Amino acid sequence: MPSNYEYIALPDAVIPQASPLLQHMVDTYASESNKVISLWRCFDAQDMSFRPHPRSPTVQEIMKHQLLSERRFFAEYLSLPEPPPSALLPEHHSPQDYWMRMQELAAPRLDFLARQSEAWWLEEVSFFDVVRQRIWIFWRRVLHTCHHRTQLGLYLRLLNKPVPSMYGPTADVSWTGADPTQTTGAAGRK
Repeated sequence: MPSNYEYIALPDAVIPQASPLLQHMVDTYASESNKVISLWRCFDAQDMSFRPHPRSPTVQEIMKHQLLSERRFFAEYLSLPEPPPSALLPEHHSPQDYWMRMQELAAPRLDFLARQSEAWWLEEVSFFDVVRQRIWIFWRRVLHTCHHRTQLGLYLRLLNKPVPSMYGPTADVSWTGADPTQTTGAAGRK
């Protein structure tokens, strides 16, 4: 990850090597986990009960859902060895407890994913009420995570807190050479 991130939970040094064709899977999971953790680190204890609308989940409910649903995707659909659901959530409920638990759960998944063959990734398995390839399920998980990370990014903005960089600069975080591509000239570069 670039050095312009304040905290890197899963640095390059802990990301295992997979086959060249599949390395992007491991790198993407590490990168997306780092982004979730960076975002969760922006919340304070008093923010955990915040919800922008009565029908919206709270910050804590989204964090809890992220931990539980990731475990379900990885254990039930991708057959990773995961802790039992009863041991999944942090004992305490501060943002730090949640982001540290996310980091603890993500690290061993990297090793498992790196060891899998192309045939394993392409195997079709049950996914809810359909059958899909594991690689499809993995990308669905990544997109699901992005959805909830985006929710919490909006919550930060509504709480008048800085939104950290995810895929580039934000209104709050930028750096020399950052290019947010907000002009037709920038979009037209080759």
